[in-house]
Amino acid sequence: MKIINLSENNSILNHYLREIRSVEIQGDSMRFRRNMERIGEIMAYEISKTMTYAINNVNTPLGIAPTNIIDEKIVISTILRAGLPYHQGFLNYFDNAENAFVSAYRKYKDALKFDIFIEYIASPDLSGKTLIITDPMLATGSSMELAYGALLTKGTPANVHIATVIASKQAVKYLKKHFAGSGITLWTAAIDPELNDHSYIIPGLGDAGDLAFGEKL
Repeated sequence: MKIINLSENNSILNHYLREIRSVEIQGDSMRFRRNMERIGEIMAYEISKTMTYAINNVNTPLGIAPTNIIDEKIVISTILRAGLPYHQGFLNYFDNAENAFVSAYRKYKDALKFDIFIEYIASPDLSGKTLIITDPMLATGSSMELAYGALLTKGTPANVHIATVIASKQAVKYLKKHFAGSGITLWTAAIDPELNDHSYIIPGLGDAGDLAFGEKL
């Protein structure tokens, strides 16, 4: 499994990452959603550099211009609900992509222990396509493993990219172990050092779903 941490090289991405983390700024839910979207756009651009391209001739008013365009069928998937603004950023750039949605949630046994369940999936046929799984926060990695397994029931993709905004070191280690030899690429904007007792990323940013859409019961 290949790991690409975009924070290792300075770019405008750092500005948006700072704002989604900042308690002074993240209270503006509209700005939080837009920053998540912008990070998704940057991530989509970076992923596009790794794709296969083919020449396409375009008729202009004065002649024919050969242009290299993406030669892969793309499916963008997200894990509800926190991933929706981030997903939209990818869709802004891969605007002809198909889309898939997975609902994964924590069911707590007590204050600290929980199991993860997949409740809902809607996906096109993934066979032979390029699958991009977007999830803004990769805490333990177990929900991503379950979501990926659920998506594979819809076909085997040719290429898989997992795109997250903030991952924990624990999640990266977990995915490297469970996806070893899979050819999957993990893209992230930051890798944070630890999880707290509730398995939230530290320093992280809090609950991305609540910040984007309001608190849930």
